[in-house]
Amino acid sequence: MLTTDRRAALSASAALFTLFCVALASPAHADDTPNPCGALKRIVAAAPNFSSLNAIDGRPLALSWGDAVQCAASQTDYRCTWTPHGGSSADALQGVAADIASCLPDATHDQNSPARQHFYIGARGARTEIAAAQAGSNKLKLEIYGSR
Repeated sequence: MLTTDRRAALSASAALFTLFCVALASPAHADDTPNPCGALKRIVAAAPNFSSLNAIDGRPLALSWGDAVQCAASQTDYRCTWTPHGGSSADALQGVAADIASCLPDATHDQNSPARQHFYIGARGARTEIAAAQAGSNKLKLEIYGSR
């Protein structure tokens, strides 16, 4: 027979397990904004060979700022393009740059223009570069690559 303390502990464990299962089963809501930092850090950590990544790895970063996201990984780089949410491409580009700066505090921001943002991490010859830029009239692109 179980003691009162063991019953209480077992009951508490069952309640926590139930809450955990409910949290896992909770559907995402349309207003849930993806967190770009995890995606950005995962992509940068893969450098200089991005072939271990896939198309969905960059989506949380791009979905923060737009729709119709298309990403692709190759051995030498990782690229995403998307259509910014309403407003100007320049505003969305500034937002992407702010995300990059806050997610990667060790990155050096060496170009800041309305059409292009550029960052790098690491020493010359072993750098990972991050470029966000306008790509046509209503598209943005993000490219992460090793030094070239």
